[in-house]
Amino acid sequence: QVQLVESGGGLVQAGASLRLSCAASGRTFITYAMGWFRQAPGKEREFVAGINRDGRSTDYADSLKGRFTISRDNAKNTLYLQINNLKPEDTGVYYCAAVRVGGTIRILNDILSWGQGTQLTVSS
Repeated sequence: QVQLVESGGGLVQAGASLRLSCAASGRTFITYAMGWFRQAPGKEREFVAGINRDGRSTDYADSLKGRFTISRDNAKNTLYLQINNLKPEDTGVYYCAAVRVGGTIRILNDILSWGQGTQLTVSS
């Protein structure tokens, strides 16, 4: 099972850009489709973006298209999320996730592994 560690969160001002990273352990990273989720205070965890195993296919939450870019470097076992033009409503804990083989990234029950999360706070 893959283990995931996120980094790159912090306190930033609205309008800034940020890149989150997720380092995966082991040699099986390429086995899994991957994704990012986020959870704002008092809200449920929501899907942000997903990417297939070779990185050629991506998927985004409809409301977030245009500002978020997911990518992966399989040689480095690392998943990324680039966020541009940050808004206060982007505040929350961001989690990376590995999807079970044959699963669907948007379905929480199909998530095999979660990272511990990284806090992103956007000030207005």
